[in-house]
Amino acid sequence: MDNAIDIPTSSTEPLASLLHTLRLERLGDNLYRGHSNLAQLSGRVYGGQVLAQAVIAAADTFENSEDRLVHSQTAAFLRPGDVKKEIDFKVDIINDGRSFSTRLVHAMQDGEIIFSARDSFQVKQDGVEHADEMPDVPGPENFQSSVDLFSSVDHPAARFMSSTNSLDMRHVNGQVYLRPAKEIRSTNYVWFKMRTPLPKAATQTQKRAILAYGADQFMLEPILLSHHLSWSTPKISLATLDHTTWWHRDVDPSDWILAELHSPSAQGGRGLSLAKFFQDGKLVATMAQEGMVRAPEPTK
Repeated sequence: MDNAIDIPTSSTEPLASLLHTLRLERLGDNLYRGHSNLAQLSGRVYGGQVLAQAVIAAADTFENSEDRLVHSQTAAFLRPGDVKKEIDFKVDIINDGRSFSTRLVHAMQDGEIIFSARDSFQVKQDGVEHADEMPDVPGPENFQSSVDLFSSVDHPAARFMSSTNSLDMRHVNGQVYLRPAKEIRSTNYVWFKMRTPLPKAATQTQKRAILAYGADQFMLEPILLSHHLSWSTPKISLATLDHTTWWHRDVDPSDWILAELHSPSAQGGRGLSLAKFFQDGKLVATMAQEGMVRAPEPTK
């Protein structure tokens, strides 16, 4: 694409496919097109991909995207996206103040809005500062890698995740991919980073977008843990409804990040999950996600 957003490249998969997906084409008048989607067994577009693409599109409306960094995104998933179809992004410039800017992003397929997000950006400024302390949990070297787990399981879904997932995830309290965790709990911890480090040319905007891409994979897990469920529970139905991210400080997904996740409530086929993300002892981001969680039968 001659008029694509400048995203660094990689020759290593699955990182190469992720970066290619973020390389949106500029169509003019704050319109963008994503020509490729990350492969999904469900046939539906992965929500984390669209969260990241929306950040990239919104940031491109600034002359220099690093002058005003995205600090929050509030998004709603309105319709399932078709992984085989291109996605168009329309960015509305809502305001540009001295310190803050707001962009409204709509993602569309076949003329219908499948996703909507409000992204807020801020000029780099000094101010009062405090943050929650990083939880004292054992380091990632103490837990099984999701890369090793997926490569060791002879199952189509595991083989797919092994070849397409850009993250290495280490679950402190045990993974819930294959079976429910031994202990019912509403809080869990996940270490994660990119399997392949991002290119040195990657900007902070791109790194923040990739954090959103990655974290969407496990945001609903505290709800599963609370009810002795797993991703493999027969006939379980899961989908993200809405998602909010607040970026507090610079982040680098190429190095280990600790996610502290907690679900305060689930009801009516919906569950809420809250997450804090720590890197190098600092709170770098906070997320909230509400999802549809429908189990085959009520669980205690």
